[in-house]
Amino acid sequence: MTNPTLKPTTADQWLAYIEALHPKSIAMGLDRVSTVAKKLHNKPSFPIITVAGTNGKGSTCAMLSQIYTVAGYKVGCYTSPHLLRYNERVRINQQEISDSDLCAAFAAVENARGNISLTYFEMGTLAALWHFCQSKVDVAVLEVGLGGRLDAVNIFEPSCCIVTTIDLDHMEFLGDTREKIGFEKAGVFRPSVLAICGDENPPNSLMDYANQINAPLKLINRDFSVKKFTNSWQYTEKQEEFLFSNLGLQGDFQLNNAACVICAAQHLQSVLPVNITDIYKALQEVTLIGRFYSIQSNPSIIVDVAHNPHAAFSLAHNLQITTCTGRTFAVFAMLADKDIDGVIQAVSSHISQWFIADNHSVRGAKALLLFEKLIQHNPNARSILYSDVISALSAACDIATKNDRIIVFGSFYTVADAIAHVSNKDIK
Repeated sequence: MTNPTLKPTTADQWLAYIEALHPKSIAMGLDRVSTVAKKLHNKPSFPIITVAGTNGKGSTCAMLSQIYTVAGYKVGCYTSPHLLRYNERVRINQQEISDSDLCAAFAAVENARGNISLTYFEMGTLAALWHFCQSKVDVAVLEVGLGGRLDAVNIFEPSCCIVTTIDLDHMEFLGDTREKIGFEKAGVFRPSVLAICGDENPPNSLMDYANQINAPLKLINRDFSVKKFTNSWQYTEKQEEFLFSNLGLQGDFQLNNAACVICAAQHLQSVLPVNITDIYKALQEVTLIGRFYSIQSNPSIIVDVAHNPHAAFSLAHNLQITTCTGRTFAVFAMLADKDIDGVIQAVSSHISQWFIADNHSVRGAKALLLFEKLIQHNPNARSILYSDVISALSAACDIATKNDRIIVFGSFYTVADAIAHVSNKDIK
């Protein structure tokens, strides 16, 4: 139980406080958070772009934020989860919110909520929007936390809605089929508001919902498309064609995300004018830590969240198309409630040796469970078990040569441990 007489004064105290406010970490529904938003007078006067989907949300938010920043706008961006610091979730023009501003935002929400119980994510969402309103941003890019229809982000009215991909994840909350999940994610759509979907095989439920509420829906490979060439790629919509030399984010799957972003930027020109040179520059410069992202060379260490099969297949594709003359070592730790079998199956053929670790999150899987799953798919897999990610990563580094690479993947927690470890220069 929280003690209302002890008011938090630091960012860490606030985070501990809001984590204890609600008995559940996830509580679907919009009534409570909508009521508090009204008390906060959180009525954004700026355009909002809402981004939902199973995978690709973070990349899409990063690209949108970069485009409007390069174009000279003051851009608020709210994403989740974070890797190292909560402040990563709330950014203006790529700069994380300061501890003092974060405390002020949480205090404002706390004062407004009264006796209404809010989850950690709901408190964070309201605090982020309060901060953006106080900071008078020109545009806000908001990543949906879970699903869409009943997610706290969905209380704010968007100028454009993007659904990146639809796959089986969080099935205990969203349903056990793509049709059910597609309906939940389509819940971010609004009548007469531009809706964009980057899934190459969108569920009928998503398209039907858009049609029922009269949301103008743009689908990849129907209304706009992207094509990759040897050293370039092209975006096409009707008679417009834009040729790009490269994309800052690595992986062919990022082209679909980039296409959705360009589609949004083009159709929002009357509200948020940008020129094509700003789009070119932004898409070349954008980076996103945790998505096939190199954090060290010699030995080469790449981190990738890849916590569900769809993301793991993208990781496997990146491993296949990038050059490595030596071995590929996997430092692997996952959450127990994820599709461990699907992730292993997607990546297994690309791994020379596994360094499997316990995940110390409350939802974490034990290394022994991951090992048992791996052996079921690949009885001849070489693997060693470790008590934590840092031990596993250090062991992989000890035997890696200059021609080898180490891929650290399986969850945000796994990647965060690796990044913090390398940043502290613990690996020699």
